[in-house]
Amino acid sequence: MAFTLAHISDWHVTSLDGCRVRDLANKRLLGWLSWQQRRRHRHRPDILRALFKDLRHEAPDHVAVTGDLTNIALPAEFAAAAEWLADLGPPAWISLVPGNHDAYVSVPRAQGWDLWAEYMVSDEVLEEHGSPASSLPAPRDDEFPTVRIRGPVALVGVCSAVPTPIGFASGRIGPDQMERLASTLAELRARELCCIVLIHHSPVDEDFSPRRRLADADGLRRVLRDVGADLVLHGHGHRTVMSRVTGPEGDIPVVGVRSSSHCDELERRRAQYHLIHVERGPVSGGARFRFGLETRGYDVETGGFIAEGARPL
Repeated sequence: MAFTLAHISDWHVTSLDGCRVRDLANKRLLGWLSWQQRRRHRHRPDILRALFKDLRHEAPDHVAVTGDLTNIALPAEFAAAAEWLADLGPPAWISLVPGNHDAYVSVPRAQGWDLWAEYMVSDEVLEEHGSPASSLPAPRDDEFPTVRIRGPVALVGVCSAVPTPIGFASGRIGPDQMERLASTLAELRARELCCIVLIHHSPVDEDFSPRRRLADADGLRRVLRDVGADLVLHGHGHRTVMSRVTGPEGDIPVVGVRSSSHCDELERRRAQYHLIHVERGPVSGGARFRFGLETRGYDVETGGFIAEGARPL
């Protein structure tokens, strides 16, 4: 078997132009100021369009998006992000989990995540309702984790996006979702599927400051240690992060990807995406699958994306 999964994250290209004063109550005001001073200059729509073009040319089997499509979770931003998703490709080809900016404050689901439902709902929900994904709401709290099976790969979508106090960008899974995650992973692994967990926040504390961490990362690490997964993909840091956590058959790779739209002068922050090549093992150390990571990054001279290296995970 061979399967290629693209991983992109943290677009932040939705505009806040025309935002009204009454839209900026509480935490949103600080987010708007951050966008005015920094984010609107750093996250460029033309770079994201170039990434989409390159991604379609590379034609992976599936695309994983690990959140933060918006800046301060305004209804207009959710609608704009839905247009970006539609431009990227069909919902069956793209799996999405939300990020902390997509839960910046509480937003009625019909004006927020429901606009992205086609990219989030589990296969089981589609089969149960027998209706187009466009007619379904986004997963509710008790419907995470989501599961989408594509070939030999099970994409397990974990929601860590919750509203947080001013000054915090942390996440939380919660005990109920954690319990469902453990049973879901056990069932999928029994079917010999390659289990790839998609989450916005990293399960590795050391990679982030306390105010940006996953609050119950220790619980997630316990689930991964006791039940197992084959790979964890996350966003949030706007940088490449290669870590590992303990699993029942050996270490589990944890990979964070840069922002898909960042134009920072520092090369280590410039926009990238990952192509992850999956092959069935066995691998030394007890792993069931082999992973190869190919990086493609934004090239300032050409305005396109180019190969920037490859490595095993």
